[in-house]
Parts: sequence; structure tokens; C-alpha cells
Amino acid sequence: MKIAILGGGGAMGGLFGGYLARAGEDVVLVDVAPDAVAAINAEGLAIEEKDGTVAQIRVPASTDPAAVGTVDLIVTFVKCYHTEAAVRAAGPMTGPHTAFLSLQNGWGNGDRIASVAGTDRVMVGLTYHSATLLAPGRVKHPGSGITYIGELDGRGSKRLSKAVAALRAASFDVNISDRILDEIWKKLSLNVCTLPTAALLRFFANELVAHDGTVALMQGLLDEVVAVAEAQGIRLDREERWSAITGLLKQAVGAKASMLQDVEAKRKTEIEVINGAIVDAGRKTGIATPLNDSMVWLVTAMEEAYLAEVAKAAA
Repeated sequence: MKIAILGGGGAMGGLFGGYLARAGEDVVLVDVAPDAVAAINAEGLAIEEKDGTVAQIRVPASTDPAAVGTVDLIVTFVKCYHTEAAVRAAGPMTGPHTAFLSLQNGWGNGDRIASVAGTDRVMVGLTYHSATLLAPGRVKHPGSGITYIGELDGRGSKRLSKAVAALRAASFDVNISDRILDEIWKKLSLNVCTLPTAALLRFFANELVAHDGTVALMQGLLDEVVAVAEAQGIRLDREERWSAITGLLKQAVGAKASMLQDVEAKRKTEIEVINGAIVDAGRKTGIATPLNDSMVWLVTAMEEAYLAEVAKAAA
């Protein structure tokens, strides 16, 4: 199967693309960052595991989708606010039977892809792997977890089976879900609790459960997620989610949240599709979400400040 990874120069795109290439799939990493593409083509993609071992994987990378040609599957790992532009740019790679699979953070990426490529092309999912971009072409992989994917309508399909087979052959633990939107909200609950908290306090993942204040804050954020999810008919077990979230954080020693990576790099964050998604759902269902509102306000203010500094320095 020929696979293109949109955002392949980033941490998660590099991790998935690298492992798929190592397993023998025909993979191309597609990214708009010329330094990442140049480093990968020159030296290969380096993936540093939790135990310190490093896999050096040869996989082609490109900034030009037209040079890639038609592919069977396009896996999207770009930031939410780049989704539509990335899918439009992927037009030259899209043939009559090309499918898209979103493994992005946040809520609404499937709809963003569908608005450009059509709903019939879209599969969605999520992953509990964690990855950090150390440098162009070098990814740290501090944490592993399950990946869930499914069709939007919950049915099985040949393309879904092929994608799952490829990911499993690449050593990913993958489950097919016939209620994939429930699973996305489970992952969203993790991100809502952890990403802005880590970004604001500059904490590693395991530090978030080391303090009474952050534990209380994350529990409050989770309560709001569960309330708005239930109001929409999405099934979330509050106690199961809290146990899963704290368990993952305790294991992720030294892992750095993606939003913290964005803040440190002075990039735009994905707060709008994470805590912002809870705020929007609360407004639609008449449920107050004061803690999520606060996180959106705080992260947005911090983001505006450093983006203004970046713009000033570039002027």
C-alpha cells in the first residue's frame, strides 16, 4: 500500500511514517518544512526510544505532493488549523480510491477533511502514543499506547482493514472501533485535562499528577467534559477516564505535551479544538464550562503575547 503522511516532518507523523516504512510499506513523508525534509532525505529519520536506543530509518520525504503521485492512503498529522490547506495541497496525491485517515488531536478534524475531500473518503482515529520532535529528522518516542481507528458510520470496510493490517505489521497496537467518535472523545478528555495544564505550567507529563493543585484542576476539567459529552449522547465513564488519564501520566516520565512543545517553539496552539471544543459544546447544550473557558482564555493570551513577539522580531 502506498501511504503519504501529511505532517510527516513532525513528531507523530515521523513516528508513524517511520515505523510503517521500516515494516516495508511504500511511505512518503510530506511536510511544508524544508529543513525537516532535507534532514530526512540526507540522513534518514532517527527515532529515539524510551530505553535510549535509536532506529535510523530510510524513508523519502517531500515538500511537493505533485512529485509523490497518487497514493492509497493519506494519514493526516498536521495541526488542526492547517488541515483544510494541507488536504487541498494533497490533491495531486488523491486518486479515485484514495482514503484519508485523521489521527490528529482535537475535535472536528474529520469534518475539516471532509469539507475538502468529501465525507466518503474519511476515516478517523486517535492514538495514545507520545512523541517529541528533538530536531529536524529526529523524534523521541517516550510513550506507547493503543491506536483506535474506524469509519465515521461505524461500518467495516476493505480500506479500514488494509490500514489496520499495515499499522499492526508496523508494531502498532490497533483496535477497530464501531463507535469511533466515543473513542475520540475519550482521547479528547485526556488532552483537555493535560495539554493546557502542562503548557501553562511548563510541566512534563508525570509532573501533572505530582501536585494536589494540578490534580484538582484536571478533575474539574474532566467533569465538564463528561457533562457535555453525555448531553450529546457520547458515552464517557468518568471514573474509567480518570484512572486512564492518571495511569498514562504516571508512565509518561519525561514526556512533553504537544501543546507545551508548541508554546516552547512559539507556535500557534490547538487550544481551539481541545478545550475550545468543550466550551462550544457547553454553549450548544446549555452546560457551563468555567474551567475550560479559563484554559482557553489563558492559553490564548499567552499565545497572543509570544506570537506578537515573533512578528515584531521578524518585522
